[in-house]
Amino acid sequence: MITLDIKGISTFVADDIPEKFYNESIKQISVLRNATGRGNDFLGWMNLPDTIGNQTEAIKRCAERLKSQADITVVIGIGGSYLGAKAVIEALSDPFGKNEDHKVVFAGHTLSEDYHSSLLSFLGARKFNIVVISKSGTTTEPAIAFRILRDHLASVAGTDEKQKYIVAVTDAHKGALHNLAVKEGYETFVIPDNVGGRYSVLTPVGLLPMALAGLDIDAFVGGMKEAALLLREGNDTTFNMAVVYAAARNYLYTRGYNTEILVSFEPSLTYLAEWWKQLFGESEGKEGKGIYPSSVVFTTDLHSMGQYIQQGERKLFETVISVENARHSLVVPSSDDDSDGIGFIAGKHLNEVNHKAEAGTRLAHIDGGVPVMTITLPEVSETVLGQLMYFFELSCGISGYLLGVNPFDQPGVESYKKNMFALLGKPGYEAEKERLEKELGL
Repeated sequence: MITLDIKGISTFVADDIPEKFYNESIKQISVLRNATGRGNDFLGWMNLPDTIGNQTEAIKRCAERLKSQADITVVIGIGGSYLGAKAVIEALSDPFGKNEDHKVVFAGHTLSEDYHSSLLSFLGARKFNIVVISKSGTTTEPAIAFRILRDHLASVAGTDEKQKYIVAVTDAHKGALHNLAVKEGYETFVIPDNVGGRYSVLTPVGLLPMALAGLDIDAFVGGMKEAALLLREGNDTTFNMAVVYAAARNYLYTRGYNTEILVSFEPSLTYLAEWWKQLFGESEGKEGKGIYPSSVVFTTDLHSMGQYIQQGERKLFETVISVENARHSLVVPSSDDDSDGIGFIAGKHLNEVNHKAEAGTRLAHIDGGVPVMTITLPEVSETVLGQLMYFFELSCGISGYLLGVNPFDQPGVESYKKNMFALLGKPGYEAEKERLEKELGL
């Protein structure tokens, strides 16, 4: 099971976190459990580990069907509709595609013409599957990508055959994508009404792409369930990691530490950090409040961001994800020529060297005025990632309530869309288009 160590913040919190922060954190986990807080109609994720097992066999069957008919699946989605799946797939896949029997790629998360043109070039004349993920079917980026890829699929698979290559993950009863899926006869999976996108990794949104990538979704579900049983059920104490993490980060926030950096020493966890940033940024960043979520991958970023973290403005704290055991074994070789000065490292496993770099960095940053918390993973596996992601989801719900915001809405994300629609000439936006063009000097 994952563990949390907050000793690295003791220098910065006057020996201990005040009891009121723990008490309030415990109170908010009860609010979540009893569904008495703001946004309580989006708490379906809390109990998904108990119920999603009823769907995993259907998800696996669908994945096997898709894999049997094409070597590539394009997953279309943006934000929570792709980040969770991509985080787990990237964490557990070989970075160079070795032994990859089915390739999962992503689209619809950008409006870049070059990206989608390159994707079409990569697909070429090969048949491919599409898993399109959207509750409404009208989110601009996925909708554009789906149009483009649907047309391309028709050109390589045939108009009459293309529907068997498409799976829609969408609303159960309504929306443009739901209606199209019914009309065209796509196989479908449901995004529950009471689960928001950034909390949806344990629905078909995350599980179907994972299954397509050859991952053990039963183990991922099991890890989520282990964390839920440990953290969600009756553990209203300071031995609850989610309670402690939420209390610690919010106390640091009241002390002026308004930026949290998620740190890993494994490049494979880069997209886990992207998922984490959406989870906390979209949940907490509202009403003029919120801890700003950022991320780095060390030791790589020690050669770019390390200087700022060590000696820059003292308003940030770090949460380090430490992985105990590597999946592979590699030893630093010896050499008769020690002109590179690393002979003293010869014979050591790279994982040991990485851990010493991690320990040295943690101590240096604490000495430099950066509070540090550490989450330790025994390994990177489906089970452990399930534990970690549920821990973060529950902590985020508690933390948002501690801030006094609704952690389950995102009213601010519509602002750019309204401006974009107006500038693109969407009907009904004529007056706004004129105003914006004048403001831009167009």
